[in-house]
Amino acid sequence: MRRVDWRLLDNRTQTQLLRRPAQLTSSTTASAVTAIIDEVRDSGDVALRAYGERFDGVALADFAVADAEFAAAEATLSPQLRAAIDEAAERIATFHRAGMTAPYSVDTAPGVRCERVLRPIQRVGLYVPAGSAPLPSTALMLGVPARLAGCPDVVLCTPPRRDGSADPAVLYAARRCGITRVFKVGGAQAIAAMAYGTATIPRCDKLFGPGNAFVTEAKRQVAMDVDGAAIDMPAGPSEVLIIADAGANPAFVAADLLSQAEHGPDSQVLLLSDDDALLDAVSGQLAVQLAQLPRADIARRALQSSSAIRVESIEQALQVSNRYAPEHLILALRDARAALPRVTAAGSVFLGDWAPEALGDYCSGTNHVLPTSGAARFAGGLNIASFQVAITVQEVQPRGIEAIGPCAVELARAEGLDAHLQAVALRLQAVAS
Repeated sequence: MRRVDWRLLDNRTQTQLLRRPAQLTSSTTASAVTAIIDEVRDSGDVALRAYGERFDGVALADFAVADAEFAAAEATLSPQLRAAIDEAAERIATFHRAGMTAPYSVDTAPGVRCERVLRPIQRVGLYVPAGSAPLPSTALMLGVPARLAGCPDVVLCTPPRRDGSADPAVLYAARRCGITRVFKVGGAQAIAAMAYGTATIPRCDKLFGPGNAFVTEAKRQVAMDVDGAAIDMPAGPSEVLIIADAGANPAFVAADLLSQAEHGPDSQVLLLSDDDALLDAVSGQLAVQLAQLPRADIARRALQSSSAIRVESIEQALQVSNRYAPEHLILALRDARAALPRVTAAGSVFLGDWAPEALGDYCSGTNHVLPTSGAARFAGGLNIASFQVAITVQEVQPRGIEAIGPCAVELARAEGLDAHLQAVALRLQAVAS
């Protein structure tokens, strides 16, 4: 990690320091993704097979996961892993169920009832990465709220392994959420397939899930296309920002940095501290722990675009964090709870020394599909409401038009919209007669 002193940087250099790796290469990524999307729209399954052979090393005759493969997947997993997936699913459901939005109705005037009703999105497309590391946890994070929302048609895409099968743990997690329509397609081409549809993969109304820079860019492009699909949020590449004081455990901090760095070379990790000794100790721990990691090469590449930043105070660190708006924020502070009110932009916050980000990735109960690339300034993490549409309803009785009609007439007259005025005035006349 590069070591910098925030106090010595001008505003332009600070801004550059906080840029994500994916943002620095966005134009190259965007053009490559556009080509993939165009080919999938034009050639459908033929393009998917070609890209599968090119990127995944296998050309599949059939993308759909059959019942036999689901059954084989379950038999492949150890009882301990099945139990862990089941346990995590229950905890995720417990958290999300507690935060479900409720429909409501209110009389805003005598004879005027306004309501808000909730409906599940009819067909949703879930993307579960499985490139360098399969993520059954993501299948849970997407599948559990989709099930609780009541979405009637759920499609899941995940990259195939080189033998043509899907990762068994991903399949078990998907079925645990009641998902049976799984397709072995990955990358930007999977996003394009779910957005526009092919002969095999149905077109979806909204797409969900994290991914690398190519997947995230594909989601952005289809969301901008009137013929494409809505998306949950920009969710990837992964990132973490840690604010640590002098009392933080350097080994814990280094482990948390590496847990995000190992996601991919385009991940980014930032450490902010007002204590030089802590920064030195974490640097030493990174070297020790990296030597023991199977994915050390990936983590090292991510660390090349990451920074250890010396700040003047914890208060300044919080200001920098809010400016960066991290996907994950760890407050390794002696009184982390006291700092929480000053956090205004973060996807998910982890308080104190005993809340590693990895728990949020797996089984604390919160969702790990979170806004990245600074989107935490205006968006929150995935929840049940993400899978629903809210419809407002108005029911007006004759006494209701009498009560609020004159208000509408006055506003319509001020705006010069005579047809609006007439639509209300005619009813007022009918009530009066």
